[in-house]
Amino acid sequence: MISRKSAKSLLLGAVSILALGSVAHAADVVEPVVETAGFNWSGLYVGFGVGAGANVHKLSSDFLPGVSFNGIGGEGVYGELTVGYDYMVAPRFLIGGLLDAHVGNIETSLDVAGFDASVKETYGFDAGLRAGYLFTPNTLGYVLGGYSWQKYKFDTNAGFDLDWDQSGYFVGAGVETAINSNWTIKTEYRYTQFSTNDDLLSEFGAPDGALNLDTSRHTFQVAANYRFGAQNGGVASFEAPTYNWTGFYIGGAGGAGASVHQINVPPLGDLEFNGIGGEGVFGELNAGYDHDFGSWVAGVMVDARYSGMTTELEVPGGSVNLDTDYGFDVLGRVGLKVNESTLAYVLGGYSWQHFDLNASSPIGDLIDWGSSGFSVGGGLEAAVTNNVTVGLEYRYSQFAEKDILEEFGGPSDVLTTTPSFHTVRIGAKYKFN
Repeated sequence: MISRKSAKSLLLGAVSILALGSVAHAADVVEPVVETAGFNWSGLYVGFGVGAGANVHKLSSDFLPGVSFNGIGGEGVYGELTVGYDYMVAPRFLIGGLLDAHVGNIETSLDVAGFDASVKETYGFDAGLRAGYLFTPNTLGYVLGGYSWQKYKFDTNAGFDLDWDQSGYFVGAGVETAINSNWTIKTEYRYTQFSTNDDLLSEFGAPDGALNLDTSRHTFQVAANYRFGAQNGGVASFEAPTYNWTGFYIGGAGGAGASVHQINVPPLGDLEFNGIGGEGVFGELNAGYDHDFGSWVAGVMVDARYSGMTTELEVPGGSVNLDTDYGFDVLGRVGLKVNESTLAYVLGGYSWQHFDLNASSPIGDLIDWGSSGFSVGGGLEAAVTNNVTVGLEYRYSQFAEKDILEEFGGPSDVLTTTPSFHTVRIGAKYKFN
């Protein structure tokens, strides 16, 4: 599927941007970095990035009160260009504004009996504000939010199509770190909620409210920014922690994301639908070990999580939910120290997830199963004390195919689902000396 290949394309883009950090900072990692004044966060910047994510469309109708489906899911990648301005209002605090434009292929697709259809996010822009706190003179943690606009296109191979746009708001968080006198790299998560579109079918003669569309989106990006005048020095002159990455650690994280289930029904014209979407938040605990090799760090980790990501069909008097509740990962990672207190890394390994399809009382649980798979991803992690780090991390996870009807005693290979996740977590770790 295009969506699976797109996630791999994102990782190649992310590695390319991290490679920029490696080349630009090669001289710095030979000698210890002295965390003193020198990087000026105030001023104009321009940037570019690549990202991945998933959206969830909630469908409802004014003519079917109490009925809704959340949702129809899509996934894909995008590229983005950014221009912004930041201003230091205190030695460790800044505020800023940004404007960015993106083009992508986050998409829901249907292929059945020679008929192809898709709903794709094509292009859009965001305009917003951000507020940041300097963990070190070279590394910034920030939150952001603002206005979002997106163009959608519905395409088929049957001679008809449709396009529309939606506006809404976004909120998010990120980590940005300097890799030399002008360049920074960042990892950033955004949650976007668009306003209701209730006239989608108006050009076909349907009244407003016949189909209501509410769309939300979870995205993550890796980006590089060029800051004009940053080499002229600034107010970031406080002491940074001395951090040795070697050691055992424990940690915790909170996160959010979206799931997409690819549905296959071979007897029905080889139907392939990508997909059924869900979204929610989760909590996670982890433990691991890293070893510092000088300019590079490598390690292993184990984590366990409990999630509220769900797909929900509401009907009068009840609901049917496909819950993504608990799971764990065993992962390895390797990272580049872009400065002495900040690590840019990629990771990958084994993942296991439990799924539960259930209905309201008196029906209860219908089917539950566990599925093995893999996760790949990356992030930025920064030391805030000699023992504590904070970071922002993205993971793409894909799990094994599940035969649904077989669980109910039906024939094999009639109805299967293959789940994938796009998740982002903000976490903190404590490393033992």
